[in-house]
Amino acid sequence: MTRFVIRRLLLAIPTLLVIALVIFALLEAAPGDPMAQVPLTVSDAVRAEMRAALGLGDPPSLRFLLWLKQLLWVEPRIALDAAFGTDLAGDAPRILSWQSRAPVMEIVAERLPQTLWMVGLAYAVGLALALPIGAVSAWRQYSLLDHLGTGAMMLGYAIPPFFSGLLLILVFAVWLGWFPSVYDTTHQVTGLRSLGTQIWQMVLPVAVLSLQTTALLARYMRAAMLDEMGALYVQAARARGLPEVTVLTAHAARNALVPVVTIAALGLPQVFGGAVITEQIFRVNGIGQLLISALQAADWPVVRTVTFLMAALIVLFNILADLLHGWLDPRVRP
Repeated sequence: MTRFVIRRLLLAIPTLLVIALVIFALLEAAPGDPMAQVPLTVSDAVRAEMRAALGLGDPPSLRFLLWLKQLLWVEPRIALDAAFGTDLAGDAPRILSWQSRAPVMEIVAERLPQTLWMVGLAYAVGLALALPIGAVSAWRQYSLLDHLGTGAMMLGYAIPPFFSGLLLILVFAVWLGWFPSVYDTTHQVTGLRSLGTQIWQMVLPVAVLSLQTTALLARYMRAAMLDEMGALYVQAARARGLPEVTVLTAHAARNALVPVVTIAALGLPQVFGGAVITEQIFRVNGIGQLLISALQAADWPVVRTVTFLMAALIVLFNILADLLHGWLDPRVRP
């Protein structure tokens, strides 16, 4: 298992480097000039100095290597300095936002907790709903429960987040007035009462994000349970007179969870992608909202850094899925 883990981690390094190169090249080819928002009254000489300060006059290859060094070498050392009070980074230059002139990683660190709160809760809710729905649908195949569950899964997977978000706001915020339509990013959790308020305002964004997760995982759980319920060991357990609940939970569901766990690990980055749209709808001050505002302002250092972090998450969860699959099923290990 150790060799399997090391091999997967080593394979991730060239993958991340290629992703970084592609992201940088695509943004270099994209239209947009960071000097476009500078007032016309600024003289050409000052504009030239500003372009030089931003490094826009350097060759693209040099700027790519500098960005890679700042992202993978300088920023981790700054994080270690902040955590342990050391001085590893010194006064090394950091990745700066063209729009705010603040270090990009500090902006990301401020926005990340909002996104993690929402995405983590949405995935936990999705898993908690999907597994029993998929298991019951398989157990009662072609029954009314199965048809209702399958219909709900197809509907939930087909509705895009921007539509389900607007629909939930219209019904539960405008017509019924049960939940707020706008997320209060200034709210601080200081006790049980404020925690309840925090959970209350997260109901609608979490519901939108968990809808597709629940539908996707429930479909896989249903298919995996149907495969396991037809296996010989399940029929042998029934022939021994074991209760049906024991056969389903202790035998069929246990093995059915192996592929579902893998799919669950692979699907988490997609929830981050859905969070980009959901944060815009509910005005959550998270990573998705940061990415959209940076794109509108052509703030390429923020865009390329946030995009790379999202891509790194996808690679990380792919590795996690492989490791989980290898741990649960030793036959797939080399």
